[in-house]
Amino acid sequence: MKKYSIQKSPFIVPTTDGKLIEEHFGLASIPSELSIAHMIAPPHWSEPFQTPKFDEYTYIIKGRKQFIIDGETIILKVGESIKIDKGTRIQYSNPFEEECEYISICQPAFSIEKVNREE
Repeated sequence: MKKYSIQKSPFIVPTTDGKLIEEHFGLASIPSELSIAHMIAPPHWSEPFQTPKFDEYTYIIKGRKQFIIDGETIILKVGESIKIDKGTRIQYSNPFEEECEYISICQPAFSIEKVNREE
């Protein structure tokens, strides 16, 4: 039995907001206790506020990404990263003119039931 898993065909998460989500490991792809996804957020993209039940790590590859965390606005750029603790109220967006490419790691693995998005 192999002691490794190679992901050659990540699961493309269907979206309606123009964001590309390629899950390499997680509940929708190769089952794992954490999820790893490659994402591209188009210009002027945003999500509603949410209070996830997972820790999320984000690493910016290209562009910039805005986070509103408990009322504080933070903008990350290329080469920067952040860890956001589970139970933190947050809003993610790309209010800029260029797309934002990044890697997201969630632990435990991302599931829509754990996001707790506000209406």
